[in-house]
Amino acid sequence: MRTLPDYLRRGMKLILVGCNPGARSARVGHYYAGRANQFWLLMYEAGVIPELLSYKDDRRMIEFGVGLTDLVKRPSRGIEEITREEFSEGRVLLAQKLEEHRPRVVAFNGKMTFEKFAGRPCKLGMQKDKLYGAHVFVLPSTSGQNAGAGRGVKMRYFKKLAAALEKLKS
Repeated sequence: MRTLPDYLRRGMKLILVGCNPGARSARVGHYYAGRANQFWLLMYEAGVIPELLSYKDDRRMIEFGVGLTDLVKRPSRGIEEITREEFSEGRVLLAQKLEEHRPRVVAFNGKMTFEKFAGRPCKLGMQKDKLYGAHVFVLPSTSGQNAGAGRGVKMRYFKKLAAALEKLKS
């Protein structure tokens, strides 16, 4: 099975957690490669990263102190294809990664991603509880399949994430 590598190192300012690789991302070997996925543009325009990257540049995120991983590493066409067992295994593996790498902030790309990890409902934005010392931020999913949140809503939360990162720097 082809999947995406983790781009992680110890002490990053931010680790972004996707649900799982989409079929196109797995096929081309890069994060957020779906044609309708707004991830890269939102990251740049909101000020989370200082230059506009494309999915082909995903490994460069480490240069900006940003890591990439997924809750479940198996690619699929949609979240409904992921089994309960895969989510359960993903929770354990992600917890180990967060404990090992100790980011300042962990951001979940999608409410459903956080809810599958935490086993409880949440609201978008900064969460009250920390995970392994990291602040937790929940973003609206950037997937093209997420028709529920328009670009303006997504941008608002990405800007809140950028502001939180800036505030934690000082």
